[in-house]
Amino acid sequence: MKKAILIICLSLLAGCKSKNISRDTEDLKITKLEAPEINANQQKKAYDLGKRVLETCNTSKFKPFDETEVTKSVMENTTEERLTKTCTRFRQYYGSFVDLKLDGVYKTKQEVIYRYHALYTKKVANKELRVFVNEENLVSAIKSMDWEENFESKLKD
Repeated sequence: MKKAILIICLSLLAGCKSKNISRDTEDLKITKLEAPEINANQQKKAYDLGKRVLETCNTSKFKPFDETEVTKSVMENTTEERLTKTCTRFRQYYGSFVDLKLDGVYKTKQEVIYRYHALYTKKVANKELRVFVNEENLVSAIKSMDWEENFESKLKD
């Protein structure tokens, strides 16, 4: 009986091969856009929506996104409840939100990434906000994270 169980376990283990996923390296390539290549309307949209999210921390009022601004997943994930939870933590550690300073615009095969330095009243705040805009000109993600000084050098690796 023990041998049968051992043989079954070994055959299951041998049958569970890892799946090979092939990715085109073009999908992963990120390039920095220069000023003439940047769509001004798209840049304004990214700034306005990013600022709208972070200003919620100051005002405690959030105007929900609509389907002409963001993808469905962003609309579903950016709820007042989630923002309130994040804002409470941000206000405690970083103070009030002041503004966004554009640091760079980057393009992948499918998206344009607007990278902003998020400015707060406390000097310890060193945060960034990345706004991802897809091919349909909809914001497909908004991510806040710690500021990465050597962001561009990581792109070259």
